[in-house]
Amino acid sequence: MLKTHVTKKLVVDIETIGRDFDSFDDMSKEYLLKFADTEEKIDEAKDGLAFSPLTGEIVAIGILNPDTVKGAVYFQSPNIAQNDLHEDGIEFVSDSEAGILKKFWEAAKHYDQIITFNGRGFDAPYLMIRSAIHKIAPTKDLMPNRYSASSHIDLLDQLTFYGSVRRKFSLHMWCRAFGIKSPKEEGVTGHEVKDLFKKGRHLDIARYCVGDLHATKELFEYWDKFVRFQGRS
Repeated sequence: MLKTHVTKKLVVDIETIGRDFDSFDDMSKEYLLKFADTEEKIDEAKDGLAFSPLTGEIVAIGILNPDTVKGAVYFQSPNIAQNDLHEDGIEFVSDSEAGILKKFWEAAKHYDQIITFNGRGFDAPYLMIRSAIHKIAPTKDLMPNRYSASSHIDLLDQLTFYGSVRRKFSLHMWCRAFGIKSPKEEGVTGHEVKDLFKKGRHLDIARYCVGDLHATKELFEYWDKFVRFQGRS
């Protein structure tokens, strides 16, 4: 009797911060502030450094198996002195950025399907480029054919029907619409990650990432049950 293959799924989410502006060379600074002609726009340009892998870095990578509800958060801790711990099925492991990227790729290669929210527009390219900067080769293609939900399900793509819907909205808004607990209601938002990192609150960032993982898992299950047409792959 043939065994039925069970698709192994992995929810992925990352947290990033921008590099210190003063760490850039003069030509790069000029380029980054090219269109910033007011103090407000200068501040906006500096605050936006976290959005690109060329000007930012990854401080946490969260993974969660939605079927077993177990996973891990690999997070940066500059002194690498924090002891690894487990909380509610999640393993917290501290390392350098290169270290957490290596751990992510090692884990990801064992799964068939990646689940993200805006992963194609942010998480996947960020992971790939930051890995390339550290000369770490990927073990899995995070950017396969966009119009297939077989190996990477980007829920933002799916819920907006590949951009057909004009307004995309945030993870928080989608969670609120479907009655899912939003991680943004826990007192921490992505805008606070850089300040938390500066204050050495690295584990708080990792725990915040867990909230995004669980929200993405629940959003996936809602989409799979009530939005996805079951006759297509």
